[in-house]
Amino acid sequence: MKQMNYKKGQVMLGIVIMFVVISLSVVSGVAWNVQKEVATESNLSSSAKSYYSAESITEDVVYRIKNGIQVSPTETININDAIGTAVVSDSSGIKTISSSGDSRGAIRKVSVSLTEGSGVAFNYGIQTGVGGFVMSGGARINGNVYSNGDIIATNGVVITGSAVAANSSAISADQINDTPSTPPSSITFANVSATQDTAQSFQVSSTGQINNVQFYLKRVGTSLPANITVKIVTDNAGSPSTNILDTATITAGMVTTSYGWITATFTENRELVSGVTYWVVLDGGTSSNKYYILGANNTYVNGVAKIYNGSSWVATSPSGLDSYFKLYMGGLNSILGGGTYVGSVYIGSAGVGDAWAHTVTGASVAGNLYCQVGDDNNKVCNTSKGDPSPQGFPISDANIDVWKEEAEAGGVINGNYSVGWQGATLGPKKITGNLTVTGGGIFTVSGTLWVQGTISLSGGGSIKLAASYGAKSGVLISDNRITLAGGGDVSGSGTSGSYILILTTSDCPTSLSCGGSNAIEVGGGAGAMILNAQKGTIHLGGGVSLKEATAYKITADGGAVITYESGLANPNFSSGPGGGYNISGWAEVE
Repeated sequence: MKQMNYKKGQVMLGIVIMFVVISLSVVSGVAWNVQKEVATESNLSSSAKSYYSAESITEDVVYRIKNGIQVSPTETININDAIGTAVVSDSSGIKTISSSGDSRGAIRKVSVSLTEGSGVAFNYGIQTGVGGFVMSGGARINGNVYSNGDIIATNGVVITGSAVAANSSAISADQINDTPSTPPSSITFANVSATQDTAQSFQVSSTGQINNVQFYLKRVGTSLPANITVKIVTDNAGSPSTNILDTATITAGMVTTSYGWITATFTENRELVSGVTYWVVLDGGTSSNKYYILGANNTYVNGVAKIYNGSSWVATSPSGLDSYFKLYMGGLNSILGGGTYVGSVYIGSAGVGDAWAHTVTGASVAGNLYCQVGDDNNKVCNTSKGDPSPQGFPISDANIDVWKEEAEAGGVINGNYSVGWQGATLGPKKITGNLTVTGGGIFTVSGTLWVQGTISLSGGGSIKLAASYGAKSGVLISDNRITLAGGGDVSGSGTSGSYILILTTSDCPTSLSCGGSNAIEVGGGAGAMILNAQKGTIHLGGGVSLKEATAYKITADGGAVITYESGLANPNFSSGPGGGYNISGWAEVE
């Protein structure tokens, strides 16, 4: 019996030992899995921290590069014990940022590529608005010309590339005030000095060229009154100004003693801007027994009629009347050339270079001649292409605002700033007065400049970009007139592809304050300059040589030469539109 109990005890001990071994195995397995999960979680956490640090240093470096802030070849950052390192390299205008993050040996890498911004594109040697391009007197364009108006080129001038003169938009009635069919009121004018003229204010619905205006008119008298001079003028504090934009004539014989719609067709076809108040003035002389009556109501919402009493503009009687009128925009066909013999203008060379406009006259064209009407050309019109459409300007008001903001951020100089023989370096800066460079002085532009007054370069002075610009281009802005004369030189940084854009927001010679002067007047000198006056007129003469010009209207004579360079289609300004760098690639790498 005792022996049997002993054996039973051995069995129980074996069972206990086996249970303990199994339990230890289970516990060890669970512990190992837990330890593995903890390690995995730790690795994932470290990896996430590494990636976050790599992304953070990358974003910081990209921000600084794009905003012109100094960046070292190697930058580091420490975020929650994760070290982020960025190495910046530069090759052929492409910056590469190679970043890595390290948290407890977990390495994550990010690579970003930055390419230089494309900049503002100048695609033509000459580009004009509806004011057109007039060239004579030995002027030469080595490049292409695109005009939203006529290209008047005579006396053997040369355009080595293609020349395109676009039509305006199709004719349409932009403003109409003509109801009811029988006018409930009327405006009498040209009868006595107190009512000798009448005018109607208006705003066009979309920017475009004015074509004609129609009035619902009749005359009084057995004999004809004086002809009516119709003028488009600007607004001056709620009344017509003396600033005439365009004119037309209504001959008295066109008007009868019964109401009828009479058309006045304008000569200059000026561009009218949406949202701006203009006036159409009817000036018909003064005679008590032969005068005019204009149909009227009081329901036109975009303006009001007024009467000129010999000294000032006053309200109609009764007040608040509106003239019956219809204003038409667009519908103007383009002209290229204008000469009466073959070779008044030479377009293209070596079989390349097209002419394209509705009407082409006096042209010797190397390439194709696309037109609907042609005369005195070296070949007949190819009518297979329709008339060309207008092209937009290369620089927007928003672009200009960005440049102005950058200039002002560099500080403000109150009053005029003059540079004499001793020279000067300046920029970025805003100058509230005029900028004058003369006496052989060298004015070095080290940042964007905004001049609220005039800019004048004369007396052998020169304007150039600082060498630090490298292959980039700089900007010099004026809100007033610009005069470049006296053999002055304008140049980029000295590196190929660097230009200086000289831009004005002036509408001269339109405004009365211009005194008939152009927005930009260039009378000599040369250089890597781009001229821009999208609201005004540029005159090029006196042996001037430059790279590109864009304006509402351009006239070139006196041997002016514009030589377009291919880099102007993709210039890189140091700031502003397209300036600096753009992100071309951003990804995690092995």
